[in-house]
Amino acid sequence: MAHVIRFRTDKFDVSKERPNPINPIPGESLLLWLRERALPDVAVSESDAEDWGWYSSVEWKGRSYMLGSSASEGDSGDREWILQIEKHRSVTEKLLGRAKMTKDDECAQYFQRLLESEATFKGVSVDPEP
Repeated sequence: MAHVIRFRTDKFDVSKERPNPINPIPGESLLLWLRERALPDVAVSESDAEDWGWYSSVEWKGRSYMLGSSASEGDSGDREWILQIEKHRSVTEKLLGRAKMTKDDECAQYFQRLLESEATFKGVSVDPEP
């Protein structure tokens, strides 16, 4: 299960992003912003393209997480952005139901606070758990 955060902003100019060679979905701008904002607390890896947008990796207290980002289509300006935070788990952890991502996961809460603290991000909300 991923922690999914949505918000709207016109802060990023997606026309300046690298083209996603897999699927033309913007989203790299958010990961670049998070990479800068998280330092020195957390090192966010270089972003890379995926078929649903863009992703980066982080290490949080000995655990690996993936940050996934995508932005809605539109001409320009105010877009909806989605940040997904997923905790990597071993096959054994998955089989035994251990180390599940919870709504109060510290890594997810850290990145949520970063988004909530940015004045230009409007309507920051967390999707309900399935």
